Amino acid sequence: MQLSEIIKAIEAFAPLSYQENYDNAGLIIGSPAQEITGALICLDSTEDVIDEAIKENCNLVIAHHPIIFSGLKKITGKNYVERTIIKAIKNDIAIYAAHTNLDNVISGVNSKIAEKLGLKNCSILQPKTGLLKKLVTFCPNEKAAEVRTALFKAGAGFIGNYDECSYNVEGYGTFRAGEGTKPFVGKQNIQHQETEIRIETIFPSQLQSAILKALFTSHPYEEVAYDIYPLENQYQQVGSGLTGELKEPQDELFFLKSLKTSLQTDCVRYTQLTGKKIKRVAVCGGSGSFLLKDAIASEADIFITADLKYHQFFDAEGKILLADVGHFESEQFTGEIFYSLLMEKFPTFAVRLSKTNTNPINYL
Repeated sequence: MQLSEIIKAIEAFAPLSYQENYDNAGLIIGSPAQEITGALICLDSTEDVIDEAIKENCNLVIAHHPIIFSGLKKITGKNYVERTIIKAIKNDIAIYAAHTNLDNVISGVNSKIAEKLGLKNCSILQPKTGLLKKLVTFCPNEKAAEVRTALFKAGAGFIGNYDECSYNVEGYGTFRAGEGTKPFVGKQNIQHQETEIRIETIFPSQLQSAILKALFTSHPYEEVAYDIYPLENQYQQVGSGLTGELKEPQDELFFLKSLKTSLQTDCVRYTQLTGKKIKRVAVCGGSGSFLLKDAIASEADIFITADLKYHQFFDAEGKILLADVGHFESEQFTGEIFYSLLMEKFPTFAVRLSKTNTNPINYL
């Protein structure tokens, strides 16, 4: 199949618009028109991973971390990034990355960690704003249900775990059809008054084109009156970190020991025990120190993340147990997300999980 089909499936799950501004998610190497015969899924697209892709006859590598974060002025093979790029291009292997966009969706990286820990009732720890818009349109009564259905089908009307959400109020509109028009109601050159329904519904910004297409296709008027407003509402389905609850409270030390097993890590660095049971858990795959205040505010008993600096452990101040499980360790199950997604969409497509350990850190 074409690479564009695979990209479409991944970005429907984790839109590029959800990535942080420093990130470089998306297609790194290759053409969307490239024919893909097999995909290798990994955390990091290193030289060894490219070698594995060659061996397994995979001409696509899907990684969590982008191999290129910032611009390259020269590609001479002087470091692992440049060597990986050269090897991929020489062997016609495309590289795609879904990074912070996959971190930020509620069913993404942090959800996978929560799954491994057995957490329930999960929600975003720090929801994002500025990702939602409101559509307002006006439609004849008899066509309002049809227009609403089309908008909902295109992705409008979701608020948390509720869907098909809209607000509707009856009023009347006036218009006069000019020469050359074919009005759905009324006559040319005569002002017409029509009882209409004002329909309001919200939608994620990246769906605007699809929403407008659905509106124009389903609406009976030649000229559709509508307004789009940017919203500052929190988007509860997108953001950083996740909180959830254990089925039963656990002793702190018991939980920390089980954490090593659940996340398959050789080292857990943690702050002084608080003396409280662990019930509510906050997590953030990768570098999550920026979420410590949010974790405390959420009344979590423990915050699990990675890449904590020495002085950041002091910031817990006895209010929360802080645990650093390692960057690779916190994100090593990300490949399972890609695998499940692609197998569901393309059950006969050749998808493999990389067997290459790309963790650059070793423990004694």
